[in-house]
Amino acid sequence: MTNPLQEIVSLTHLLPLSVLQDVNGRIGDWLAMGGKDDDPYIEQQLRFVKRVAERGKS
Repeated sequence: MTNPLQEIVSLTHLLPLSVLQDVNGRIGDWLAMGGKDDDPYIEQQLRFVKRVAERGKS
């Protein structure tokens, strides 16, 4: 499996700008507070991004 952040980046073209900005802010804050890029929180953000991207295809 690839890094969750890499997966998020690969889906950015499918996201509305507002979602992209929100996820970017959340992940940036997480990393700034000492979180790691493969923590469960980042995986949670990836699941959210995947759901939004899938809805956008419909």
